[in-house]
Amino acid sequence: MSQAISPELREWLVAQLAAGHSVPALRASMRAAGWHDAATDTALAQLEAGFPNIEVALPPARTEMPGPDLDGAPLYLDAGDRRVQVLQTMRHPRVVVFGNLLSGEECEGLIAAARVRLARSLTVETRTGGEVLNVDRTSDGMFFERGENEIVARLEQRIAMLLRWPLAFGEGLQILRYAPGAQYRPHYDYFDPNEPGTPTILKRGGQRVATLVMYLQEPEGGGATTFPDVGLEVAPVRGTGVFFSYDRPDPATRTLHGGAPVLAGEKWVATKWLREREFK
Repeated sequence: MSQAISPELREWLVAQLAAGHSVPALRASMRAAGWHDAATDTALAQLEAGFPNIEVALPPARTEMPGPDLDGAPLYLDAGDRRVQVLQTMRHPRVVVFGNLLSGEECEGLIAAARVRLARSLTVETRTGGEVLNVDRTSDGMFFERGENEIVARLEQRIAMLLRWPLAFGEGLQILRYAPGAQYRPHYDYFDPNEPGTPTILKRGGQRVATLVMYLQEPEGGGATTFPDVGLEVAPVRGTGVFFSYDRPDPATRTLHGGAPVLAGEKWVATKWLREREFK
């Protein structure tokens, strides 16, 4: 039995074509990311046959965005209490890989405080505005409230200075543990404006506009953060982090990303999502 092609999948494919990607490149990228299902193959076959002309109206882009000051191509950035390295940058999508973002003691402290509160990770359900289990996400996790303990408060101040975005605009810090075989399939972090539950979610602080993933414990193998649209993989090295921003809730931002399966050992990460206004 063939699967139905979701509107989201069709919209994403059309947006990628509009951005200049070829059908063969899309197929290779999606298969490398683990998208082998029949719906994808059917959609790509229809693309090759030629979709009807579809006008893709992009939502307006934000002009004020979080991000580090990279004028002058600095190798290091002042984050208040820490000198952070700039290891890698990309313009589209806007991606910055940071080194020396956390100390070993901070990584261990966050893991110790989070371990006793772990539960199967949930994702935001944009159809209802609630939270649900997601088969694409097989990690365990928990959230710290903003400023919940000394390490969290210090890290949040550091992030606010590094990314030049108000501390109050950040969601609570999420800690995730990925055991061997655990992964998070490619997805977007913004809230789909076409879903019925999105207006409820946006009441708490508007759209998400950026993500910072910080690596607290590196696995023995696997576990990279992947960006299939641009063929980028970021290794999960302890104390480093990857920042990426999205100026509109649309696939044109090329911020499709995922967590590759952990092959050996455990991967622990801390994630900070930034909203467009105060998160309450």
